[in-house]
Amino acid sequence: MAFMDWRSPEHFDHTGDQPCVLCDKPTPLRSDNGKAVHKVCAEEWIDRHPPKEDGK
Repeated sequence: MAFMDWRSPEHFDHTGDQPCVLCDKPTPLRSDNGKAVHKVCAEEWIDRHPPKEDGK
């Protein structure tokens, strides 16, 4: 199972909750590229979408 380290303050948006891009429930968490997403949702998505062997 994927484990993401989101202890960095950049992953928390103090301006308020937004709907998670994966489950639509509100979250103050943000991905590395600023998308609203729960850490657990992101980890589950990574587990279901492993990188292809050719890197594409």
